[in-house]
Amino acid sequence: MKGGIYLDPEAPQLVQARFAVVNVRRGSRKRFPESCVEVMPDAAAALAAADPAQNQHAAEVMGPSRSSEGIRLYYLVRWLDSPDAG
Repeated sequence: MKGGIYLDPEAPQLVQARFAVVNVRRGSRKRFPESCVEVMPDAAAALAAADPAQNQHAAEVMGPSRSSEGIRLYYLVRWLDSPDAG
């Protein structure tokens, strides 16, 4: 389990750590629907594409994972564009 997400060691390609731009207002939310997440090839690309003034934030996320309602979700690992990102 990583950050509340259960990973299947038999199929690691299903849910993976990825870099992305998440289109949301920053707050306490830790999971985002797939429609709010644009997966990027690496952290540098995510940071370059981010525009915090437009609520587009670079992040490391885990996903996609299917919720009990059938929605594909990404879970926040960390924000890349915050001063305490490391």
